[in-house]
Amino acid sequence: MRIKNLILLIAGVVPLHAQLPGNAQPLTRSGDLTMQMIGDIDTWLSRRLASSPQRRIKPTPSMRTELRNIIGAVDPRLPFSSPTLDATLDRPPVLASTRTYEALAIRWPVLDGVEGEGLLLRPRSTPKAYVVAVPDADQSPEAFVAQNLPRRLVEAGALVVIPLLIDRSDTLSGNPAYRFTNQPHREFLYRMSYEMGRHIVGYEVQKVLALVDWFAKSPKQPIGLYGYGEGGMVALFAAALDTRIDSTVVSGYFQPREKVVWSEPIYRNIWAQLEHFGDAELAGLIAPRTLVIEASDHPAVTGPPAERGTRRGAAPGAIKTPPKELVQQEVTRARQYHPSIRLENNALATFAESLRVTPSAEPAALSVRHYDPALRLQRQFNQMVDFTQRVMRLSEFERKKYFAQFDPNNTEPYRRKFWEDAIGRMPAPNKPLQAEAKQTYDTPKYSGFDVVIPVWDEIYAYGILLMPKDMKPGEKRPVVVCQHGLEGRPQDVVSASDERTRGIYADFASALANQGFIVFAPQNPYIGQHAFRVLQRKANPQKLSLFSFIVGQHSRIIDWLETLPQVDKSRIGFYGLSYGGKTAMRVPAIETRYALSICSGDFNEWIWKNVSVDYPFTYMFTPEYEMPEFNLGQTFNYAEMAYLIAPRPFMVERGHRDGVGIDEWVNLEYAKVRRHFVNLGKGGLTEIEHFQGPHQIHGVGTYEFLRKHLNWRQ
Repeated sequence: MRIKNLILLIAGVVPLHAQLPGNAQPLTRSGDLTMQMIGDIDTWLSRRLASSPQRRIKPTPSMRTELRNIIGAVDPRLPFSSPTLDATLDRPPVLASTRTYEALAIRWPVLDGVEGEGLLLRPRSTPKAYVVAVPDADQSPEAFVAQNLPRRLVEAGALVVIPLLIDRSDTLSGNPAYRFTNQPHREFLYRMSYEMGRHIVGYEVQKVLALVDWFAKSPKQPIGLYGYGEGGMVALFAAALDTRIDSTVVSGYFQPREKVVWSEPIYRNIWAQLEHFGDAELAGLIAPRTLVIEASDHPAVTGPPAERGTRRGAAPGAIKTPPKELVQQEVTRARQYHPSIRLENNALATFAESLRVTPSAEPAALSVRHYDPALRLQRQFNQMVDFTQRVMRLSEFERKKYFAQFDPNNTEPYRRKFWEDAIGRMPAPNKPLQAEAKQTYDTPKYSGFDVVIPVWDEIYAYGILLMPKDMKPGEKRPVVVCQHGLEGRPQDVVSASDERTRGIYADFASALANQGFIVFAPQNPYIGQHAFRVLQRKANPQKLSLFSFIVGQHSRIIDWLETLPQVDKSRIGFYGLSYGGKTAMRVPAIETRYALSICSGDFNEWIWKNVSVDYPFTYMFTPEYEMPEFNLGQTFNYAEMAYLIAPRPFMVERGHRDGVGIDEWVNLEYAKVRRHFVNLGKGGLTEIEHFQGPHQIHGVGTYEFLRKHLNWRQ
């Protein structure tokens, strides 16, 4: 019979005679269960995103602290008495001059090592008002001053500063020692800063507020803020944070954010933003101070710079002008917080009136000399890169401060912080624990079943269960959950269909089932290339991530495994490779029913892996734009995640030739884990195995680790 079964299996025909596991019902779903799962998560996220305005509450002043945190405007600004004129021996600071004002190149300190730069339009008389006019990212200050608004304001007696924003080109996005990418400058800065709890938006808000600091020291006059496009976003956040700003115009940005946030350029992605702060709620923090939404075209952005040669890996994302009725819809929502918020086609008159100046009808033409704008942009870009890299290097000390109250005998407070603040916590499952299954494998030593387990609404967990055939009545055995990596499927870890995949995974689920373990191989939702990355984009503004779903799915899988009479629920272990190794760090740190965890081909100095620009293998140079996790660098590196797994057994499997990192990084971070276990008196519960190989399952020391700590000898 076994020979016949093997012949049938090889031929692709499986005899369906094994009893379904537990109380599972026959599986009636058809088609690609993996991609259906991705689609169902997308549907759930889209529905919840659309309903986010109904969950928001009226904004209060106390919410400004949260707003400051999520946009990363958290570093202390440097005090200064006045900006510095930007000049050299052969280039005077005055770039243009008229009868009533002059245009000067200036710099001003913002953060340690970070300056703002731009143009100062200074009236020849005592200023009647102070204005920061923020252009779109792709407009230079010189191009912006050519428009009417800045000149009409300065001719009316207002002092106007036009700061430079980081643009959307990709000239500097990379490292000349390795390669450059096609990431827009804004995305390149976003990736590294997001992991560190900072943001390109926060940096630029800080530059604007540093100018407000300066204005506030000057003789008391109204302070105004005008922004267009990316500058409109900066203006909206800055005015919501700082009540010293008397009047604000947001042009070319305002709309129902939940309709577009996931499809816009990724440098507009803000963790947890739409849980409390749609554009209307930000407007509510500005009112009753003057706020005018200017109905104008938004900057047209069709995507990142085109890929060419080695310049690649940027995230997709576009900016389009919304229908005016959508802008009106968000303004109407904002007016529920204060009726004074206005929508106008031309906001200059209202803006000037609120600043108590009368703009000139037709400003005089002004020709501003350009002075090496490429060097200015390079300075600004490099300053923010250097600042963020320094934050990364110092982050170990910040994590020590964060963990100052950590009690290894009561890890629950930090587990809750990790789940809620870093991963994002989904609600409890709301579907009955009723699995469906069908047999898909039949080998001499085990039977295999596709299993679908409902979790939330239309969202389910899916995977393959392998049940050894030699189990005796009443016997309970340990379970190993075997997790695939990026773009993988459960079938890859059971019986790979091609030689390359088999070389990576070594059919380790089958190997463990052949050793007598019960095995479950789940499908995790990091498959489908851009399709699954869209899930991350839709999840982040809702304070969720891919791992929010993965944690819930794994918890539901364990719920179901515990119902099987053959399972010893005290002996359920986890073993994952690559993205499955990421899962091995995050899920067992939250789900304490995993009795042990093995991280293969992923353990790293994870913060450097995401943020550093000094090594070619970091995520700063790759297409995995979903990798950064907001503020993880200040809270949980891989060692800190392992502290949440301890004192349960924990192991790292590392190939010397694995390109995801280098031994020096892996060993540096693992040394902290080892020390922690030793300090607990549990040094025998953690191991690291190095082997002479690439990114793959080695299955030597790890198999022995499973047998030892799950107490299994066949």
